[in-house]
Amino acid sequence: MPLLEVKIPPMGESITSGILAKWHVNDGDVVKKDQPLFELETDKITSEGTAEAAGKISLKVATGDEVKIGQVVATIDPAASDAAPASPVGTTSGGKSGTSTSVLPNPYAPPGSAQANEAVAQSPAVRRLAAETGIDPAKVSGTGKAGRVTKGDMLAAQEATAAPSPSPAPAPSPALPTAPINAPTPPAAPKADSPRQTRRKLTPLRARIAQRLVAAQQEAAMLTTFNEADMSAVMVLRAKYQDDFVKRHGIKLGFMSFFAKAVVHALKEVPAVNAQLDGDQIVENHYYDIGIAVSTDRGLMVPVIRNCDTLGMADIEKAIADSAKRAREGKITLPDLEGGVFTITNGGIFGSMLSTPILNPPQSAILGLHAINERPIALNGQVVIRPMMYLALSYDHRLVDGREAVTFLVKVKQAIEDPSRLLLGA
Repeated sequence: MPLLEVKIPPMGESITSGILAKWHVNDGDVVKKDQPLFELETDKITSEGTAEAAGKISLKVATGDEVKIGQVVATIDPAASDAAPASPVGTTSGGKSGTSTSVLPNPYAPPGSAQANEAVAQSPAVRRLAAETGIDPAKVSGTGKAGRVTKGDMLAAQEATAAPSPSPAPAPSPALPTAPINAPTPPAAPKADSPRQTRRKLTPLRARIAQRLVAAQQEAAMLTTFNEADMSAVMVLRAKYQDDFVKRHGIKLGFMSFFAKAVVHALKEVPAVNAQLDGDQIVENHYYDIGIAVSTDRGLMVPVIRNCDTLGMADIEKAIADSAKRAREGKITLPDLEGGVFTITNGGIFGSMLSTPILNPPQSAILGLHAINERPIALNGQVVIRPMMYLALSYDHRLVDGREAVTFLVKVKQAIEDPSRLLLGA
């Protein structure tokens, strides 16, 4: 029976490569059909690869290697699908003889595994450079995960080795011009870890997030306006109908569905916020696909809930829960993140009292939610204690004027403080 190739699957037209961030199996393991095999990190999403058939797997790529779409990263031997899983390295077999099972160190074993402890995992690129240059990877300071030597480390070592030793400089002469003060300096070799610091390379996703955040601040005339909302009415509604809501829909009624509906209501009232710039053109959106920011171990992702204007509260809550779960499990897909017209981010779940959220291009505005705290406020000539939340709307001032931004935020505040407006459209 021929070997089955495990390839990096297509991720979308804009994604051509990624980093094999983690192997879930060891070389030589017997895997089951649909068993998770690896995690792939790209500059947009993190996805999981699974086995298309049962069999014995042979890993061809090390953890941390850059891989191309369609590249073969492992093979599966279906003929060995009924074999017992390989014994851990160094253990004895269960037979009466008590003989030890000898397993050769595997250079592709996941970091921290028993096999990885037997040999330093080296990628094919590192081994190729070692053979071409004669540089011993064991003598190179690794900047990869768990101190792994990367291709970049080897290239830096090669450059340092190939650089000619500087000859003694001649005595300075007043008649000769001096070197430019701002002459570029050669790049420094990667620094090694120390007892006080640990260095690791940015993941493609984190690097992309950093790039987009900086670009958003540099390319847009970003401004933030604030307001606050009394959460009493929403909290009373949730307490009154929560049990019935859970029994009927199988999910809790949260705050986010109220804000999603309030945002749709405000976008309809202030359509300038539901627009974006495309060169010298203003693109007006007539749909309401709302992005809900989700914090994951790999970075912030913004899955989009489609057609929020047509969804009920239960449908919105289910869509948010499903998107957040898939984002945190690394199962989100590129289409899930595309096409939103507005974003809501909730720093309040971490205790944030006030912040200025950064735009999610090409969108023109983003709403920041914060912690609910009881505060004294003046109401009808009296000081009362109410559960209050600060709201922050960051917007692109090139497209949205201050009057429109303030009006939008007031509409959100009114809808939250009087949820009946969401039913009446007032």
